[in-house]
Amino acid sequence: ELLETASRGGGERAIQRHTQRNKKLFVRDRLRLLLDDEAFLELSPLAGLSLPYGDVPAAGCLTGVGRIGGVWSVFMANDATVKGGTIYPIGVKKQLRAQEIAMQNRLLAVYLVDSGGAFLPLQSELFPDKLHGGRVFYNEAIMSAMRIPQVAVVCGSCVAGGAYVPTMAEEVVMIDKISTLFLAGPPLVKAATGEDVSPEDLGGAQLHSQVSGCSDHFASSEEEAYEWIRNVVSTLNYQPLPEGDREHDSPLYSPDELLGLAPSSYRCTLPVKLILSRLTDGSRFHEFKANYGTTLVTGFGHVEG
Repeated sequence: ELLETASRGGGERAIQRHTQRNKKLFVRDRLRLLLDDEAFLELSPLAGLSLPYGDVPAAGCLTGVGRIGGVWSVFMANDATVKGGTIYPIGVKKQLRAQEIAMQNRLLAVYLVDSGGAFLPLQSELFPDKLHGGRVFYNEAIMSAMRIPQVAVVCGSCVAGGAYVPTMAEEVVMIDKISTLFLAGPPLVKAATGEDVSPEDLGGAQLHSQVSGCSDHFASSEEEAYEWIRNVVSTLNYQPLPEGDREHDSPLYSPDELLGLAPSSYRCTLPVKLILSRLTDGSRFHEFKANYGTTLVTGFGHVEG
């Protein structure tokens, strides 16, 4: 019964708003799309059921271990049906424990962020001490220095601390008309400057993919976002296979065609992806920041394994 209560999140009203008004997936459905075989081990699933504030479970944060493309990963996912995914003291503990497991075992870290930052009525229990909220960001910096990959999907409106987490990760995916990322939202902009600004203009997926560069990949839907993350994981060269076990595909288009692609004069430009399609295994190319700095193509692919 307690596990069922925890899985329901913030109650019927919050669930309806999450799915009908915001058109978003539930946190466990997100993980089923992302992880291999829909299987994961949840860490501390009952943490936060003591209901210290209000009438909903207080954690708002789901942590666990599972595999993505065969790579063992630790994930931290906000449940936005619980007070907008804001972080409670118990949620900070869960995140810090998950990061500790990732560091000890050198596991890929995945953040599915849908958070309004700290739950401000309890902020005195979230910030001042060594093992409080700021440690989450400190750990991200340490894990980056340890060369432990960290990737993130911005699954909703992410404010303040909810914005730090994805922007400190190595690669970030944002979703059109769903993801927003800013330190303070439109109401605070209005109060501080008198300016009216929409969430999209202030920190939407298009702005961060094309203008600021905070987002590395632009997805048209949540489902596409998790496919992006699975593609990202495939480029990390994490836990590589032994050299003798590697197999590779030939390009779908013959490298012999490369000379024929050369333009007849300098007045013509050559789409670089035509070259890449004749060089990379299976003609697969995972583009990085496709919408940002569009005169330069960057990305990942395999050449003969």
